[in-house]
Amino acid sequence: MWPAGLPATAGWQPALPGTARLRQKMVRKVKKTARLSYEGKITWLSFVAAAPAMIVALALLWFGDHTPKVQWTLTILIVGCMASLVWSTREHAVRPLQTLSNLLAALREGDYSIRARGAREGTALGEVLIEVNSLGETLRQQRLGAFEATALLRTIMSEIDVAIFTFDPERRLRLINRAGETLLGRPMDKLLGKTARELGLDACFSGDDGEPLALTFPGGSGRWGIGRSTFREQGLPHDLLVLTDLSRTLREEERRAWQRLVRVLGHEMNNSLAPIKSLAASLESLLQREPLPADWREDASSGLNSIASRADSLSRFLQAYTRLTKLPPPQKQNIDLPSLIQRVVDLEPRLKIQVRSGPKTIIRADAAQIEQVLINLLHNAVDAALEVHGNVALHWREKGNCVEIIVEDEGPGIMNPANLFVPFFTTKPEGSGIGLPLSRQIAEAHDGTLVLTNREDRQGAQALLRLPK
Repeated sequence: MWPAGLPATAGWQPALPGTARLRQKMVRKVKKTARLSYEGKITWLSFVAAAPAMIVALALLWFGDHTPKVQWTLTILIVGCMASLVWSTREHAVRPLQTLSNLLAALREGDYSIRARGAREGTALGEVLIEVNSLGETLRQQRLGAFEATALLRTIMSEIDVAIFTFDPERRLRLINRAGETLLGRPMDKLLGKTARELGLDACFSGDDGEPLALTFPGGSGRWGIGRSTFREQGLPHDLLVLTDLSRTLREEERRAWQRLVRVLGHEMNNSLAPIKSLAASLESLLQREPLPADWREDASSGLNSIASRADSLSRFLQAYTRLTKLPPPQKQNIDLPSLIQRVVDLEPRLKIQVRSGPKTIIRADAAQIEQVLINLLHNAVDAALEVHGNVALHWREKGNCVEIIVEDEGPGIMNPANLFVPFFTTKPEGSGIGLPLSRQIAEAHDGTLVLTNREDRQGAQALLRLPK
């Protein structure tokens, strides 16, 4: 009979008492099993694997013809062996993983001295332990190298006399070396965290990179070379600021320039004054003789002529010096370069210049000054070529926004390139030593350059004059 109050629907079966509660318990058990840890899963899997054999053994034991003593003794033995097997399986599966976890945790904490025991080749677990040990050794070597590199960098930063600063994205100081502390006149602990404006360094970020700035700091003042760059730390952009004191370098270069100038001036003046002094002493001795020699007038006239000649030479030298130091600024105008070059070539009668035609070029320059430069270059090239009966060639070309004028000779080449542009230095008996310095000064006044080098293709020298169009 159907239970009262329930429809007799086909395919429907009445629920047995307690079925709903059993289903809920099973669902909760499944969820709980799903939440089991790795150790619990290993334990249950081991138990499930051994359970059929244990159930069969116990069934045979208890349903067979055995005494109760034997039954209980063997039951305890079987259950104990199964528990030992499950525990041993769990330990062999979990303990190596715990070891690996400890090793990886040590590596994460930066302790690279711990090594796993039992790392042997030929087994899966041994291979894993070998790789972990190798990873630890590699990280140890890398950290040691990083520590050594950092120590070297800190030593270099503390010893160099260049002030180095690093700033975070908010322009707050994060790192400074010893030279920076000396420059700002305070120790590091009182500087870190302050902004560039508070430190008086904000002007270093607003000026052009590489352009010297005149700045005053508690630890020094003068002209400073500014170097800026960026780097990233922890994903954020940081600024690196380098300040180089240019005043001392400029003073040293100025001192060396004065030394060279005084040396050249002293040499040239001694070359003139020493003969003048000697001739004057000889004339004085001649005039003090009693009686005067018969040819004293000729000797006196010859001596005075020599004194006048050396005085004229000294006067020309001083005029050349004045010309070098008082070069007027260029009066620029449009110039047809081929016509200018042809005029200069026509002024050199000693040797026929081989002119290779170039493009029709108009430059904006001072015609008289550029003509003087080309005259000097051609004159030097012809002097060198005549020593070995060589030739001189001239050509020009356009390169970007500039024009390059090239003078090549087949002479002996440049013997002492270090002194090429030293004022008043010359190897020619009749030379003044200002031609090349004056030529380079004119080129730089036109925002150009003048370079002299030995030719690579053959013997001789090459002068390269580069001027903006």
